[in-house]
Amino acid sequence: MDGRGRAKDNIMIERFWRSIKQEYIYLHLPDNSSKLYQGIKFYINYYNERRHHQGIQNDFPAQRYQRSFETNYAA
Repeated sequence: MDGRGRAKDNIMIERFWRSIKQEYIYLHLPDNSSKLYQGIKFYINYYNERRHHQGIQNDFPAQRYQRSFETNYAA
């Protein structure tokens, strides 16, 4: 964090919410809360495991996390 009340503090989560709204919710408006929950669950899995991210050299967040974990905590 850069400091209390700074605009950059929430940049990653704000970007995620923008993505989920534009790529899922607005395009696939669910009929009920159960479908919304399942859809968001599916989208989060897609976002982490199968969607390329430009900010991390078109890598997948789950793969990046796994490599980081293996590097830092390898026995």
